[in-house]
Amino acid sequence: MADALNHFPLRDRAVRAARGLAPFDVLLTGARVADMATGELRAADLGLVGPLIASVHAAGHRADAAIRHHLPGRILAPGLIDTHMHVESSMVTPRRYAETVLPQGTTTVCWDPHELGNVAGLDGVRWAIAASRGLPLRTLVLAPSCVPSAPGLERAGASFGPDDMAEMLRWPEIAGVAEVMDMRGVLERSALMRGIVGAGLASGKLVCGHARGLSGGELQGFAAAGIGSDHEITSGADLLEKLRAGLTVELRGSHDYILPEAVAALNALPRYPQTLTLCTDDVFPDELVARGGMIDLLRRLVRYGMPALEALRAATLNAAMRLGRGDLGLLAPGRRADIAVLSDLGTLGVEMVFADGVRVAAAGRMAVALPEADPPGLRDSMKLAPLSPADFRIAARGTSARLRTVSQPRFTRWGEISAPVRGGFAELPPEATMLAVTHRHGLAAPRPVLSVLEGWGAWRGALATTVAHDSHNLCVFGHDPADMAAAANALIACGGGMAVASGGRVRAVLELPVAGLVSDAPAAEVAAHFAALRDAADAIADWLPPYRVFKAVVGASLACNAGPHVTDRGIADGATGEMIPAALLG
Repeated sequence: MADALNHFPLRDRAVRAARGLAPFDVLLTGARVADMATGELRAADLGLVGPLIASVHAAGHRADAAIRHHLPGRILAPGLIDTHMHVESSMVTPRRYAETVLPQGTTTVCWDPHELGNVAGLDGVRWAIAASRGLPLRTLVLAPSCVPSAPGLERAGASFGPDDMAEMLRWPEIAGVAEVMDMRGVLERSALMRGIVGAGLASGKLVCGHARGLSGGELQGFAAAGIGSDHEITSGADLLEKLRAGLTVELRGSHDYILPEAVAALNALPRYPQTLTLCTDDVFPDELVARGGMIDLLRRLVRYGMPALEALRAATLNAAMRLGRGDLGLLAPGRRADIAVLSDLGTLGVEMVFADGVRVAAAGRMAVALPEADPPGLRDSMKLAPLSPADFRIAARGTSARLRTVSQPRFTRWGEISAPVRGGFAELPPEATMLAVTHRHGLAAPRPVLSVLEGWGAWRGALATTVAHDSHNLCVFGHDPADMAAAANALIACGGGMAVASGGRVRAVLELPVAGLVSDAPAAEVAAHFAALRDAADAIADWLPPYRVFKAVVGASLACNAGPHVTDRGIADGATGEMIPAALLG
């Protein structure tokens, strides 16, 4: 934390070095500094003492240092700060995540371990804190606010109330309240959400939001409740409305199709707002390894027309100010020595990274060793017996069945189809897809809720996943019951993850044994297995971007969002609270 910098002997040494009365520990020379306070790109050298920047002074003015790095033509920027993310979305443990993103220039992340909380409760959050200790990646852990994300509409592995939130906020490692997703609860002033948000406000720590689709009075009310940020941007107009409502916007990289419009809206303003920050939110492992996290987002924003220094400011100084971290976000004396050495502002190539004054990465690789392993635990999360093909058939009487459907991915709506009944079961048309959601946490009977999806194309196999926002129950997509059972049972056997089956056989499995969400294998290895899993999924499903995409499968049960979504309780609409127990109407 920032208080660690206020050790008198360290400050004494830094002051002496800045005055030329003692040498620096590390001296960076020959580069230009990206000054996030003034917007200048200016020649200057940096002198470091321990984890501190002691001096930013005229180029060539000093040469006294234990270690010198001469960096002609390079640009020195503050380490990147990711203001909202889920380590679990990259399907690796924190140490594997750190060794991937540190060489990319990210030195601080604000982690909402919402997924671990939904699977393992307070033990999941404790695990997140323990697994982040001792890493050179600064990890600010937030307290999950919505476990489950839609109370009454779904069951997770735990349920957090105001007392749980107050307990977590007393932990010194917790930086605030993670994204408040129960928008209906906030606006209707439910006792649960009043208590959870109130605990955050009383703590004086961050209270972060999830305001998808809110506008007008509802957006104003959400902000008036005391929530300070949002990352659920849907358009340029939405971005501006949320900035004008006083929210800090965490513009995320996981929805690329929004970014060009967002940049155009920002470029039309008189100046870039201080309340604009950047985040990755969710990055799959193959994308994280191949393209990067925050650095990839910055590169895309620059391609779409955002000035590079404005992108850097949003990812550094603006972020630090939002997080209340006066030690971060600026290359200036007295600040923490988190530094990204960039090749230029065009490509934003990351050549070297310092964290707390230590060179932790160079040439795209870690330069220091990380702890050997994350803490044990969270490995027994599949609390259900194997399923059979019969579990994936919709029983019906008569000769025809009326089925309520979830129509179209992402921005869902209610629909209805008729299906013939043969042998006591509804026979879905080829273009209809089944989604079965089964409780896997041992708190309710593991009986699949069967639903019918429209607009997902004709499936030629099945895909099962325990990565299913946000309750992370076992979700199985498909058309043929035998394929669905095969994919589901592969995950029950291995402890969770993702599996694809076709022709009654399992074609690919991504094993995620920690909480059914992450693996401690190296990120490159997880990325390779994930890419193979994606290839297998491509062979059985016809994707149609931007909405009918592979990533949509992990959000099809996100019950807090507006429109129907399938949960372990039934088919529920997070905006209205409407729920039906299953697809069959009559």
